[in-house]
Amino acid sequence: QVHLVESGGGSVLPGNSLKLSCLFSGDSFKSYAVGWFRQAPGKEREFVAAISWMGTTTTYADFAKGRFTVTRNNAQNTAYLDMGRLQLEDAAQYYCAAAFMPLDRELGDFAEYQARGPGTQVTVSS
Repeated sequence: QVHLVESGGGSVLPGNSLKLSCLFSGDSFKSYAVGWFRQAPGKEREFVAAISWMGTTTTYADFAKGRFTVTRNNAQNTAYLDMGRLQLEDAAQYYCAAAFMPLDRELGDFAEYQARGPGTQVTVSS
């Protein structure tokens, strides 16, 4: 059974950076795409970024383009989300999810992911 655990969240000032990690276990990591999603209190879950199972495709929400970078290290069974120039509206619970060999066009669809982690909190405040 696939198991995901996020880490790296915290409290930062606007304009600062954070790097989130997503540790994968329970199956062959290289066969899974990893997506990052977030949800703030009172708001719906939204897609942030994803990287394909082959690592050749990345996709980002418009708000993440140019500020966030998603990567993966198959040797360490870990995916990362580098977040730069954080803004107040980036504050949310961030969680990673894993999808078994999805099509690239499916990377932004949460319904395509079979497992998700418990999340890590990101707080941005002045």
